[in-house]
Amino acid sequence: MSDSRQFFMVMVVATLFATWLGWRGVTVISLNNAIQAEEQLASYPYPFRVLRVERQTAVMTTLRSSRVTTAEALTALFPSLAGMPPQSRELQRVEREFARLQAKASEIILARPGIERVRWELDENWYYLNGMALREQPVRRHHAAAPPAYRPDWSLASP
Repeated sequence: MSDSRQFFMVMVVATLFATWLGWRGVTVISLNNAIQAEEQLASYPYPFRVLRVERQTAVMTTLRSSRVTTAEALTALFPSLAGMPPQSRELQRVEREFARLQAKASEIILARPGIERVRWELDENWYYLNGMALREQPVRRHHAAAPPAYRPDWSLASP
């Protein structure tokens, strides 16, 4: 193959790749614009957004995780909640509102052509920008006593 033909082939492949990347970027921008067009979502302090599209799945950001409690994240969004116990009515109300708006963002994205699923991904960047450390291990959500460890020497036979 001649040098000019090789150069032409490389340029065609590079152009196709750049077009593909640009199309993906336009898709994500379009989806994020659809979220921001909803007044409640646009005015909420946390920016629900699409990070990328993988086939027919939109990967969206969330603050919900097993690595940090939702209450901790919401306290960063709403400093007036600081110091409130997790069982307080106000904190529970804010958690329900967050969940409702997250579901609303998901509905908007699922209504777009070509998107069949939403996968939520922890917004680690948001936590970093807000100076919040994420735990390596999941947070234990229940404070009930742990079940006894399995001991194979236990038997059901009576002594």
